[in-house]
Amino acid sequence: MTESSTLPSWAAAREARAELGHETRKQLIEAAALVFAQRGYARTTVADITQAANVSRPAFYLYFASKDEVFAEVVAQVRNAFIGVHEIPGVDESDPVALGRSASAAVLAAYARYHELLTVIQHQAIADPEIARLWAEIEQRPIRRVARYIKRLRAQGQAHPAASADVVAEAIMGIFARFGRLAPADPHGFAELVEQLNSIYLRLLGVDSECVTSARVEPFHSRDQHRSSR
Repeated sequence: MTESSTLPSWAAAREARAELGHETRKQLIEAAALVFAQRGYARTTVADITQAANVSRPAFYLYFASKDEVFAEVVAQVRNAFIGVHEIPGVDESDPVALGRSASAAVLAAYARYHELLTVIQHQAIADPEIARLWAEIEQRPIRRVARYIKRLRAQGQAHPAASADVVAEAIMGIFARFGRLAPADPHGFAELVEQLNSIYLRLLGVDSECVTSARVEPFHSRDQHRSSR
């Protein structure tokens, strides 16, 4: 017997409405992300979003007060995606080669998925302080995380980076941002690009993928992941 089946009918109905409401809100956010990416911020209207979501205009205002509000939610979700992009389950974080390959695929996929929306966010950040704050996190938090990982690898003799950790981290993320716009849609082409970018990543880090030492860097946990998203 499920928990919901033991609830009084009024409570079960309220739970069902709450679940439906959650799905409607999620549907609106996903539709908004798609429309903003296609049309840009200025040209997008609430009507465009509700039409894409197949939701009524009054229903939109049950969840969001304005286009600005749903856009901020979209941006926050993109920020969360980039903060979490290096959280890869099932990969040995002490192996810089294996982690590099998995991280390369995840980061490239994120940039490929969001590259049009990132352009819109960057543009809106010029005029909106809250969007500017979120944009700074999208740009800087992954870079800081990579830089800290490089410093740890270097300290344990696992890497000999081509430049300072901060510069290498900035270069690596810039490369992935660029190629995210060019990533092929077919899985084989995407996998080939991942291998090439991972080779660049390892060379910049000064990690020899053929002769990785038996030593393993301590598992890396970003301070960023412990910060609650606002």
